[in-house]
Amino acid sequence: MSGLLLVLFIWGHMFFESSILISKDAMYRVTKFFEGRYFFGADYPILVTLAATVILAIFVLHAALAMRKFPASYREYQAIRGHIRAFDHGDTSLWWLQVWTGFALFFLGSVHLINMITQPGNIGPYASADRIVSGWMWPVYAMLLVTVHLHAGIGVYRLAVKWDPFGGANPEARLLFLRRARWAIVGFFLLLGFASLGTYIRIGIEHREHKGERYVPGWERDITNRSAAPETGAVPYRMIEQPDSTQ
Repeated sequence: MSGLLLVLFIWGHMFFESSILISKDAMYRVTKFFEGRYFFGADYPILVTLAATVILAIFVLHAALAMRKFPASYREYQAIRGHIRAFDHGDTSLWWLQVWTGFALFFLGSVHLINMITQPGNIGPYASADRIVSGWMWPVYAMLLVTVHLHAGIGVYRLAVKWDPFGGANPEARLLFLRRARWAIVGFFLLLGFASLGTYIRIGIEHREHKGERYVPGWERDITNRSAAPETGAVPYRMIEQPDSTQ
């Protein structure tokens, strides 16, 4: 159950993050949605902190439960490696891949979640891109993408094999379908993830000289201009941020 909850979160998270593929404005709206603006009329980044804290707690619980099945000594490691080679079974080898991806996620996933807990306000078209490029987090996110989607895809496949309520009268055909679906899902989310990461990297490179400046969408620039011009009698204030060329 902990693994299934984390997988559902990861898949939802990927769709929200990929809003940057639509436009900067779309990603900005998603950010403000999770900060509560459309519910409370103001931004509360603490909501991101609370959500990330809950996910981190489930993540630690899942890791603690999974580690009970990890080899606890070099002798156990040799035994399982010998078993995998002798048995030569695909799903057993996938379990071993899950062990290693899970071990990597314990570090990569923790870094990302702690970052979200401690810096909830640094999320947005420019803020996220600056963290990825100027903060040199892109190698971490690239490794995280590969490990998390391999781990999630294999995990869901293993859950389906064990608990599938739609098994039907032909288990071999069902197993073949699940195996194909497993790699299709992994491939889809890797493609979506790297397309989004590439877009953030491009934005971060373009915005490198203005690191720290926040993205302001067109409708908020218009409000600022209209409110500032009558008071100063001057030319409306021009925000440093450029209009979103992807609209």
